[in-house]
Amino acid sequence: TTKAQAARKAAVKGTNSHKAKKVYTKPKFFQPKTLHLARTPKYERKATARFATLDQYSVLKQPLNTETAMKKIEDHNTLVFLVDVRANKRHIKDAVKKLYDVDAAKINTLIRPDGLKKAYIRLPADVDALDVANKIGFI
Repeated sequence: TTKAQAARKAAVKGTNSHKAKKVYTKPKFFQPKTLHLARTPKYERKATARFATLDQYSVLKQPLNTETAMKKIEDHNTLVFLVDVRANKRHIKDAVKKLYDVDAAKINTLIRPDGLKKAYIRLPADVDALDVANKIGFI
């Protein structure tokens, strides 16, 4: 019966009539933290997932066959490539390994004034850069 009396009293008086006021004691007001639910979308916003854009074929763009690049091949056992600007030395090394089955001893990179990245790929002494260049087909 006490429950019924409490319900009758709540119905007559109302439940929101005696809300206590919150006393703020600090000069700054901080928004109370509320519940953040995870998103449950009704449909995918993108039709297909994006694939990795920097694979070995997009890292190495093209070999350079200028006179100075040819001199590098003959004298310093070094291949010269134009590469993707976003590629780092590890990307370049892996791409050369996958595409041409050659380990790179050292890689130097620079960004040319026209905005393209150039990579000097030094090959080990036991691998001839001239043979690799012939295999690629730019000599």
